[in-house]
Amino acid sequence: MQTIWKRLTCALLAGGIALASGAALAQPAPGRFTIAVIPDTQNYADFTHQRAAGFPFDARDMMTEQLQFIADHAASRGGDIVFATAVGDVWQHPVLAIDPDHAARGFRPRPAPGGANLVKMAEGVRTVEMPASIAAYDLIDGVLPFSIVSGNHDYDGQWWDEQWPQDLSAPAGDLRRLGMIHIGGLTAWNQAFGADTKFFKDRPWYVASHDGGADSAQVFEAGGYRFLHIGLQMAPSDASLKWAETVIHAHPGLPTLITTHDFIDKTGQRRPHPVVDLHALDPFDNDAQGVWDKLIARNPQIFMVLSGHHNGQAFRTDLNRQGGAVYQLLSDYQDRNQTALDAGLAPDRAPGIGDGWMRLMAFDMTGETPTVRVRAYSTHYRQYASDQPEYAQRYKPNEQPQMSDADFVASDDFVIRLEDFRARFGPGAAGGSAGQ
Repeated sequence: MQTIWKRLTCALLAGGIALASGAALAQPAPGRFTIAVIPDTQNYADFTHQRAAGFPFDARDMMTEQLQFIADHAASRGGDIVFATAVGDVWQHPVLAIDPDHAARGFRPRPAPGGANLVKMAEGVRTVEMPASIAAYDLIDGVLPFSIVSGNHDYDGQWWDEQWPQDLSAPAGDLRRLGMIHIGGLTAWNQAFGADTKFFKDRPWYVASHDGGADSAQVFEAGGYRFLHIGLQMAPSDASLKWAETVIHAHPGLPTLITTHDFIDKTGQRRPHPVVDLHALDPFDNDAQGVWDKLIARNPQIFMVLSGHHNGQAFRTDLNRQGGAVYQLLSDYQDRNQTALDAGLAPDRAPGIGDGWMRLMAFDMTGETPTVRVRAYSTHYRQYASDQPEYAQRYKPNEQPQMSDADFVASDDFVIRLEDFRARFGPGAAGGSAGQ
């Protein structure tokens, strides 16, 4: 396993999107293309983070800016973004106290802490959060292939299970005091982003779905290769993993990426968030290690896994059972609150918003060894992380305080060398080409 940023080769690559400090878009070059990774957007969509609720600005505008950026720089419009994938937690609040399936199985929810008003939450989801999310994704509808997976906040019900209650007598900072959150139900999710929605129905690149579209598969062509992408719901069941394997078998030889909400944490470990360890609550759910053991390690076509959920960023590489490298990346910037501070909120009252940060992964397939330059870019500040002088000062204390400033910046600007890609997937089409 490699988790130390200093081990990464950080040589700059030619081509790709040249957008530092708002610079103009570079023309796409043969064999080079970009995949956009959209981190958790829940705090943008949150109905309490809008002017109508007394917030100083409409946070949903930052989600719109991110999707507009992807549309503007899509390959179909002269840019080089060929695919976009969202890691989940699209919106913030639940719409049910508990979903019918878990209620029928004997689960019993406890009231939300602080007397949260579920009726008000559900209304906020239906009137603000879902419409804002759908409107944002309308911007890339028909522009490029994309995937969205569900995070824990996107489920119909998100509740504290009575078998794992909150313990407010525990010391502050001890996550056990928060109890254990369970989730269930994807009715609202599938209404917005399921297989039969306008986004995916009859799209030639949307090649398979499961559980109404909570799990889905897409194909796209770029850099002389045809890629397969599989999106998995959070803590996927064995049925989801078996479905994913059938999709891989139906597309033999294609380099495959996986997106799922919860996979590695900010230390690079495959372990669940202690407050949302669904496998501990429900044997039907798989944690990250289960997903690795049952799907990723045993299927050599999978070379990359993308995830969110844990606030921060991380990278690790492991070998699958056949000895092939699997690159795993965490991208989650949801707790960044500089935009709230910029709006005049006091530090103790400025919630995490996200500040427009997203991942841009620029693939260069032209050399003997393909590479991927991984960078963080803010569509709000119009800067790459490495071009923002205050980057480490603003974000390191809350995300990776143990890092030096240089290593923190490097964690959002580094190069992955795909050393065994050619051996596993062949030379690709001569010259490479980007397209849908």
